[in-house]
Amino acid sequence: MLWAGLCLVFGLLGGGQAIAEKVKLDPGQWGHEAGKDCVSCHSKASAGLASQWRESAHQSAGVNCMDCHQAERSDADAMEHEGRIIATIVSPKDCGRCHEKEYREQQGSVHAEAFSIIEARLPALAEHVGGSGMSAASCDQCHGSRVKVRGDGTLDPATWPNSGIGRINPDGSKGSCSSCHGRHRFSRAQAREPEACVRCHSGPDSPDKEIFEASKHGMIYAAHRDEMNLNAPEWVAGRDYTAAPTCVTCHMGAAGKLPSTHDVGMRNAWSLNTPVSRRQYLVILEDGARLELPLGSEIPKRGQELVRPDGRPGQVKSVITPERRRQAMSMVCLECHGKSFTEGFMNQFDTVVALFNDKYGTPAKAIMEGLLGAGRLTPTPFDEPIEFTYWELWHDEGARARHGASMMSPNHAWWEGMYLVGRNFYARFLPQARAIAGDRAGELVDAVIAGQAAHQWLIEPNQASAILGLEPAEGD
Repeated sequence: MLWAGLCLVFGLLGGGQAIAEKVKLDPGQWGHEAGKDCVSCHSKASAGLASQWRESAHQSAGVNCMDCHQAERSDADAMEHEGRIIATIVSPKDCGRCHEKEYREQQGSVHAEAFSIIEARLPALAEHVGGSGMSAASCDQCHGSRVKVRGDGTLDPATWPNSGIGRINPDGSKGSCSSCHGRHRFSRAQAREPEACVRCHSGPDSPDKEIFEASKHGMIYAAHRDEMNLNAPEWVAGRDYTAAPTCVTCHMGAAGKLPSTHDVGMRNAWSLNTPVSRRQYLVILEDGARLELPLGSEIPKRGQELVRPDGRPGQVKSVITPERRRQAMSMVCLECHGKSFTEGFMNQFDTVVALFNDKYGTPAKAIMEGLLGAGRLTPTPFDEPIEFTYWELWHDEGARARHGASMMSPNHAWWEGMYLVGRNFYARFLPQARAIAGDRAGELVDAVIAGQAAHQWLIEPNQASAILGLEPAEGD
């Protein structure tokens, strides 16, 4: 039953093989004659990148600079360079000329939408809380920028250089292959290392670096990295390596009969960086793009039109349930763990997510919405202290707790996660909310948590414990 269901998923996603797809383009389509001049000149002008290319699989296959950088004069980012028309940006669309399957999967992934998802939200943090210039140096470097070409054909320095995973390129494609693979060597080994991911997946909102390193998986990887076979042409967990998993193993890699994919979000059943986590349907559009819909939403039918994060319409091809996505992730676990172990771990993870949702995420969101609706908060984000408290409650501490549970780091699930959520919910958020609500505190704050068993201990103040180092007075 499990494999039958997953075969359906793979068929919908266009998968089927467990290794990277071979390049189908005829070799006669590369080896541009002008590339020799590029290498000769850049060996002197920028020797480092020329050396990187010489060590690459591209060089071994005869793919040179002009094969990737060639452009038509009519292209949006075309420029004249040493008598040739070239493109400064080598986009995923350019890479897709040879790597068709990877391009198709990447363009439909959550990575490709990384900039579109936050574009409307950037000013409130990077610019308002930070200041002018912060977007280009911070958020955009991971999420991507909307690269702009100036009137003279050069690229706007406010948007370039940038290798963000959801970068909007002048040719309309999204993302940057070099974000993971690194130009000009484009190493598969580099992309398989955890370090390829933790450049962005670290810190308060996506604390995966710290969590992975503190987990059993991270400990085993650090001890046995030399057994990982990272540069292998094929890289199937359980066959080509068994030492440890990396980020790619679980989220993208082939495992047993599970095919590899450049759609990094396909196996994620939960949203973990939202005020309240929801199980997610994966909606696949006719052009291969993907959308996430939370459980409980109206599920679209084949042929129905939906609006993408960037505002463009898309037609539904198929919908994959959260259960199928969980099954795909579990297939990776089963290469090293038994079925009962895998199911037990997933149950523990789900329990932590449900705890955060029910005890903290949902009540805090309801309180904030009530305060806003009652006119006790302004619509402007971060102009009142409680908005920072609320943001950190779910975006920083709550995300850390949920990610810690999902990646086997008990310290991040508790002390760095849920403990901080609880401390700040009770000691900062509720007092601030009551103060703002004023004479309506009972209605807007206390009534929200009053009926929940998880908060009943607050109204039973005589439960003595020595945990604080205090002993109850005699006679109490």
